Amino acid sequence: MSGRSEPGPADGGDLAGRPPAPPGPLEPWPDTVRWQPISRDLIWVELIRLGVLFAVGLVVLGIGWAISGHWLFGVALGVTVLLTGWRVVTIVRAVHAWGYAERENDLLVRHGLLVRRLSIVPYSRMQFVDVTAGPLERAFDLATVQLHTAAAASDARVPGLRPAEASRLRDRLTALGEDRAEGL
Repeated sequence: MSGRSEPGPADGGDLAGRPPAPPGPLEPWPDTVRWQPISRDLIWVELIRLGVLFAVGLVVLGIGWAISGHWLFGVALGVTVLLTGWRVVTIVRAVHAWGYAERENDLLVRHGLLVRRLSIVPYSRMQFVDVTAGPLERAFDLATVQLHTAAAASDARVPGLRPAEASRLRDRLTALGEDRAEGL
């Protein structure tokens, strides 16, 4: 005997004595739940918001360039166009990344591209649920459900829902929150 033991179940290996498999890429979004996507119409809402900001930025930079004639305004215009093009691509991908899943004891909300974020909000911790829809969202028949908990850092929100789904989710979350809070 060499004094060295083979890896087994006690130290993370398997029954055949193989060492544990190296961990794969970190995926914070569990695939064991049924994710509900948000409406793709949110892409248009975000693109219109971006377009308005882009237009204002172009006007300001254009006027500055026309008045001063300084070459830095031209560079700023070029950078603005490039960043806006990049943001268009990220808006589309970001909307596709949003999702939510209702489980027995909590709500999961996922979003993010570069930094993926998974918020898990226990129903018993919810204090109240808001449904909001600004003018642009209403024009596209969309609403946002915002969950409020005692934690100030909680930012669980689900944008891009149809108003009927937003109302259904609000009512369900409120009812589950009241049921779970009574058990505390």
